[in-house]
Amino acid sequence: MPATPAWPPQSTPRLFVTPPLVAGMRVIDGPQAHYLGGVMRLKPGDPVKLFDGVSGEWLAITRDVGRKALTVELTEQLRPVEVVPDLWLCAAPLKKGRIDWVAEKACELGVARLVPVITARTIVDRLNGERLHAHMVEAAEQCGRTAVPELAEPVKLAALLREWPVERALFFADETGGAPAAAAMAAHPGPAAILIGPEGGFTPEERDAIRAIPQAIGIGLGPRILRADTAAAAAVTLWMASAGDWGL
Repeated sequence: MPATPAWPPQSTPRLFVTPPLVAGMRVIDGPQAHYLGGVMRLKPGDPVKLFDGVSGEWLAITRDVGRKALTVELTEQLRPVEVVPDLWLCAAPLKKGRIDWVAEKACELGVARLVPVITARTIVDRLNGERLHAHMVEAAEQCGRTAVPELAEPVKLAALLREWPVERALFFADETGGAPAAAAMAAHPGPAAILIGPEGGFTPEERDAIRAIPQAIGIGLGPRILRADTAAAAAVTLWMASAGDWGL
């Protein structure tokens, strides 16, 4: 006897939508309607998965396909919203393309919050928050997340340190040397953040200011000099492996 095909299929399109989802009919329009109808060529009866970051992931069945909009019926909740590991990534903005990559990988790796941090050597003077959020949404759609990381407003390093939460460990990538990252992270469980500097690194004065925070722990990321975007992905990976939701 042949096996019953999985429903919905693994190839079912996933979309992030707002506001919160509830059972019943819903109209999808704009670029998302073009993607589903024009690119994916959904027809009445085809499934689509929707998630909103609040109520989890839902199965919706396409009921009507128009030129500018689709009507779908939300029939069941497939998964509740995920429990997100309590990790912030605080990273100095990089050049276009590289900061987009950081935002994308932060979402894929499971970060809860992305905080752009302005430092003395930050060379990017304007950040496109809408573009960064769009990259994280696309990453969440592709990697199966049911929650998109929060994108904070850019903040100057001094202000970030001045208001640092007392209960949150601050692991900062210290190019002058620090404790092995994996061991340091395992020794400090609980809410955490990873701070990554710009292409030119932190100034000596900035490193002194960071070290003055009681929650700060300088970490090293191996024997080689890493680009800022690589350092961000490497540090998040180590934290997820030791204290996050990877179960390693």
